[in-house]
Amino acid sequence: MPPSNQQHFGPQFQGPNHQMQQPFFQYSQCNGKKKALCIGINYFGQDAELRGCINDARNVQRFLIEKFGYRMEDIVILTDDAQNPRQIPTKDNMLNAMRWLVQNAQPNDSLFFHYSGHGGQTKDTDGDEQDGEDEVIYPVDFQQNGHIVDDEMHDIMVRSLPPGCRLTSIFDACHSGSALDLPYIYSTEGKLKEPNLAAEAGSGLMSAFSSYSRGDIGGALQSAMGLVKTATGGNKKKAEYAKATKTSPADVISWSGCKDSQTSADATEAGQATGAMSYAFMLALNQNPQQSYMQLLKSLREILRAKYSQKPQLSSSHPMDTNIMFIC
Repeated sequence: MPPSNQQHFGPQFQGPNHQMQQPFFQYSQCNGKKKALCIGINYFGQDAELRGCINDARNVQRFLIEKFGYRMEDIVILTDDAQNPRQIPTKDNMLNAMRWLVQNAQPNDSLFFHYSGHGGQTKDTDGDEQDGEDEVIYPVDFQQNGHIVDDEMHDIMVRSLPPGCRLTSIFDACHSGSALDLPYIYSTEGKLKEPNLAAEAGSGLMSAFSSYSRGDIGGALQSAMGLVKTATGGNKKKAEYAKATKTSPADVISWSGCKDSQTSADATEAGQATGAMSYAFMLALNQNPQQSYMQLLKSLREILRAKYSQKPQLSSSHPMDTNIMFIC
């Protein structure tokens, strides 16, 4: 199980009043309030209509209730076959539902976000993406009102959370590897795929992180401006900038259906239309509910490898021990 005390990492730096500080985060014990948001969009009558996304949202809703003790009344579900206009996954409704999910969040709460629908990419404008592309998801009304960018989802659902609050997200969408803009991405060996903050961060980065952790967003951006200007100079700078501005003391985990460069399958499993990632996530935990993060990532890869080329990704808002138990 995850430790309950604060976890410090990276180099120390001088904070306000000349006191020495160090970045920290706190794992959630997931024994507080549980809330979930499940979004499934089939895009009826539109080009590239999908078949399994509404099924995914309802299946995940049922799975959370049966396996993890969530209550029906604490789960908001948005699907494009809903009768209630507020439950249609328009851009406004999706953003409002994301705000509802994190509202009044407390340490040891467990929040769950699931999205099944179209995903894509757009040009990165703030220098935090190594491939130069932000990841986006597409509301049902995206042709009229546009997509939702990963930076905006991070601002709403990650930046606002207190230390020790869990948000588990699942993105069953194309190009979704870093769809929540979490800067720590893990391999199936439990190792960071990029240089870690402790090794790479300089004083400017730590100043940015210090401002971020105090809620001083302007200060964080100002401290990181030098990195923005040099971010185009190499992936290392972009990775450093992402860690300086997107690391969080909250406990945020994202499971995505594929790498940023890949697509995710709209499939048929057990006779039902479904997203391959949503199906694999529920199957893996039904087969073995007690898995570490590393074991679960391997399980997802093995389930999908049999039929699909997509590689599920695990990312987090903080450096984590992937040998601890996955709970939500």
